[in-house]
Amino acid sequence: MVNVKKNLQEFADKGQGPAARSLDRLPSFAQEAIVKLLGYPYQYPQLDSFTKCLMAVQHKQGIRGFLGKGDIEKARKQMDLQTQSIVNKPTHVQFVEDIRLPLQSGSVYARHYHPAPNKKLPLIVFYHGGGFVAGSVDSHDEMCRLLAVHSKSQVLSIDYPLAPEVGPHALIQSCEDALAWVYQNRRNFKILKNKIAIAGDSAGGNICAVLAQRTSRAVYAPQAQFLIYPAVDFKSRHPSFFAYKDGLVLTGSDIDIVTEKYPNAYHVDLDDTVISPTYGNLKKLAPAYIVTAGHDVLHDEGKIYAYKLRQNGVKVHYQDYEDQTHGFINLTPVSKKAKKYVIEMSKDFRKFWDKYS
Repeated sequence: MVNVKKNLQEFADKGQGPAARSLDRLPSFAQEAIVKLLGYPYQYPQLDSFTKCLMAVQHKQGIRGFLGKGDIEKARKQMDLQTQSIVNKPTHVQFVEDIRLPLQSGSVYARHYHPAPNKKLPLIVFYHGGGFVAGSVDSHDEMCRLLAVHSKSQVLSIDYPLAPEVGPHALIQSCEDALAWVYQNRRNFKILKNKIAIAGDSAGGNICAVLAQRTSRAVYAPQAQFLIYPAVDFKSRHPSFFAYKDGLVLTGSDIDIVTEKYPNAYHVDLDDTVISPTYGNLKKLAPAYIVTAGHDVLHDEGKIYAYKLRQNGVKVHYQDYEDQTHGFINLTPVSKKAKKYVIEMSKDFRKFWDKYS
């Protein structure tokens, strides 16, 4: 009990990384005891006990979802601070460089990761999550490092413009321009056999799904798409939305705020394919490796999208991490299980990509 109180005090003192790693080392029964001690009111028996611990701590601190009451500037700062504060030692990548992409729609920054600069490797264009309103190359730095190392690929993480400053059409255009720019500059990157894929989590997964459809006939169409718990359907509410809309990383309230700040602010219909790719043309698309988290409001739409793609003749690998919740790829610095899953996903995506390209 003394250690429990010590860990909780460390959280309160913002020593989140060391405290979380200490919690991760505890046996599951001790983690469940902490959850009970903190009075976490939600019943998710299949949820990973360490993740449940983190959720219980956040609940005790009064944190509800990642957007809280909708203060976007505050959410942006917190997302970057929290994801960076838990990193003890970043995964080593031999070459990392920040660059500027002079795009037709306006310049954006990007971070280039290359695990073996003297070799020709495939390149993954990565679009971060954050509900279209938050997130950055910094918030997803560790994820991109793990992806580069374990997929044995270059990764170019795009710092695309965010809502509500820009709407869906401008945001997607910027992301498409970045993909086209990579293709146009493929010789400078020394990309293996011109192998270019796209990847992203949550909002970034949405962007990838939209781009795969929009560019399917373009010369710069990606060879593969890696969608991590993607948001693909703004219009519908599936059973997982109601099952997991409270007490986890991504809440129903967060979805409502994102809907207000992204499509609604720009009068975009909720079934418009620029935001809801599940209603788009699903034929002749790049092979898709799709990951969902079992305890996630977005779980069902991601699973349905995988089935829809398969029914339309697209090569699909679908992986569900039943004991995880939305955002688990950002927990790799403190969760051994999350890190294991991300390494597994990265290796398997590369195998999948090689098989079908």
